[in-house]
Amino acid sequence: MNHLESYFRACLNADYRQGENGASWAVERDGDRLFLLFEHSNGMTDWLNNLDFHAVPYRDMNPVWQCHGGFLRAWRGAKPAVEAALSGQACRSVTVIGYSHGAALAVLCHEWVWYRYPQLRERLHGFGFGCPRVLYGCAPPAVAARWRSFFVVRNEDDLVTHLPPRLLGYCHAGNLVTIGEAGRYSGIDAHRPESYLAELARLP
Repeated sequence: MNHLESYFRACLNADYRQGENGASWAVERDGDRLFLLFEHSNGMTDWLNNLDFHAVPYRDMNPVWQCHGGFLRAWRGAKPAVEAALSGQACRSVTVIGYSHGAALAVLCHEWVWYRYPQLRERLHGFGFGCPRVLYGCAPPAVAARWRSFFVVRNEDDLVTHLPPRLLGYCHAGNLVTIGEAGRYSGIDAHRPESYLAELARLP
């Protein structure tokens, strides 16, 4: 099993906790390695957040940048638990993983860890499977660099990874990795977990 498939399976099978604003997260440890995982949409609150795509300024960071308002609201519901995990037992590395709605939260979590814990930057990695677009507008280079070790994993033709549309000013954060082949699935079927598992299993 390759590492991407391993991470995706871990994300699907995690024991999630529910926070404010519909956020679902899990914290796992492997020795001094910390894993922060975020679940796909699992209720009405998540879907309302998904559809609340008006851009809002993210004022917690400097310089201020803009992002999807619904995802930011959900991330703030999970942030206290993430902060507690990082301020507790020391860790050597952090891996952030999310799927679908959870991948969008992983984008914001990854940036928050990068900004707040500079000592972990070289050992911080993030993976967003089936990730929607989170950033509004083109982030300045100094901000975009915060996601240099974040990877958006897109199954070819996955409709969710094209939302919100570029025409509305949204873009992906980090590095885009495409798996699968065009035309193998419909836009909706390409987003299903079983489709991601099938395509990830094909990787060397």
